[in-house]
Amino acid sequence: MKLHLFSATALVALTLASCGGGGTAEGEGAIDSTATMEAKEVSYALDIAASKLTWKGVMIGVKYHEGTMAFTEGSFMAKGGQLVSGGFVVDMKSMVPLDTNYNKDYTKEKLTGHLASPDFFAVDSFPTASFKVTSVSGNTATGELNVRGRMGTETVTDIVISEENGMANASGKLVFNRQKYGVSWANPMKDMVLSDDIEIVVSLVGKGQ
Repeated sequence: MKLHLFSATALVALTLASCGGGGTAEGEGAIDSTATMEAKEVSYALDIAASKLTWKGVMIGVKYHEGTMAFTEGSFMAKGGQLVSGGFVVDMKSMVPLDTNYNKDYTKEKLTGHLASPDFFAVDSFPTASFKVTSVSGNTATGELNVRGRMGTETVTDIVISEENGMANASGKLVFNRQKYGVSWANPMKDMVLSDDIEIVVSLVGKGQ
């Protein structure tokens, strides 16, 4: 489509020139204006209600559990559909399981309580987790993850950002090793059946500032 548009613009300019008229200043101004908008960095404040974090943990060879968590704050900056910087804070007490892998002996409530306990995320002692971007390369961002008060360098991949009418949607995937942050069951035999990797998908909705 861009090639067709360029060709049409060039044809009009050539026709006007052949008729003795300049007539290109306005067209050049429109192109310059578009280029300026694409080159502009825009800061977005997180819409807490519209944004979400999706998590998934796997019991090796058995089943998985997944759900959502809410953000308490966050922001990100984009330029021409590319992430520039950003960060967010997650409410660890907002965990809501969405899968159906439960029974009368192991309910969603029991899972939530166990994940919130010192065996895993110890949410009473560490009510929030956070991530802050430190560098960006293409659709991949490197940053500092804070879980249970422990800091580690992690990578967000597959970042996609769309911007329109002062709003932006941003998404990306982060996989981290829970053992690195002390998220491990005190019972070694039971802990072994859990995958060390926790998968997170971040879906952010931001309002331009």
